Amino acid sequence: MYQDLKGKTAVVTGSSKGIGYAIAVRFGQEKMNVVINYHSDPEGATQAAADVIKAGGQAVAVHADISTETGNQALLQSALDHFGDLDVWVNNAGMETKKPTHEMSLAEWNRVVSIDETGVFLGTRTALAYFKQRGKAGNIINMSSVHERIPWPTFASYAAAKGGVKLFTETVAMEYAPDNIRVNAIGPGAINTPINAKKFADPQQYDATVKMIPMARIGKPEEVAAAAAWLASTESSYVSGITLFVDGGMTLYPAFKDGRG
Repeated sequence: MYQDLKGKTAVVTGSSKGIGYAIAVRFGQEKMNVVINYHSDPEGATQAAADVIKAGGQAVAVHADISTETGNQALLQSALDHFGDLDVWVNNAGMETKKPTHEMSLAEWNRVVSIDETGVFLGTRTALAYFKQRGKAGNIINMSSVHERIPWPTFASYAAAKGGVKLFTETVAMEYAPDNIRVNAIGPGAINTPINAKKFADPQQYDATVKMIPMARIGKPEEVAAAAAWLASTESSYVSGITLFVDGGMTLYPAFKDGRG
């Protein structure tokens, strides 16, 4: 546990399930105040808030569309109204669409990019403006993916968005380092979340995925949440502009293991 996180306030977008939920609960264990964001899962958000409180923190669930300016402002205002401040902003909300690129419509492309990339920009901008106005050291964590590095055919919109998140994170980290505002990303690999539940329930797909991971297992949302807690804490006070991969070694080109090639 990181004692410096106690009493601090975080916004976690897309935190009614999956990795966002795990981050929110971990922040609760750190005795933080958490704004739980949801778009279409009020029951999950209510449960997430209850679990944060049970873990030892405080929480409020807020409906907001993070691909819009008004949605992000609503999250900031909720943090201020309920907890009086903002210290950490986690741009976690995301989605993916599987489709051959030549068949993808502009609407399908825009839907993924609006959440996975534009949403990260809007959330980051909202947090930056608040930190700058108050001359406050702040912390922003963006959810990227191993696919900011690894091409992913039939998921071009997702890979493009995550590639954009990588350079956006690095650029903003450099721009605001003099203000002591840290900006980092986390790059999860194959994680056992609801979005992957159907795929991993298929033994063939599960085995095929595990073969791509040097550690030979699927990751847990709590392992990504642990990385988020570290990046949010002063234990990582000299870290900015990185993508911290939580992937069991997936980005290490496992096809070359055992000296092949």
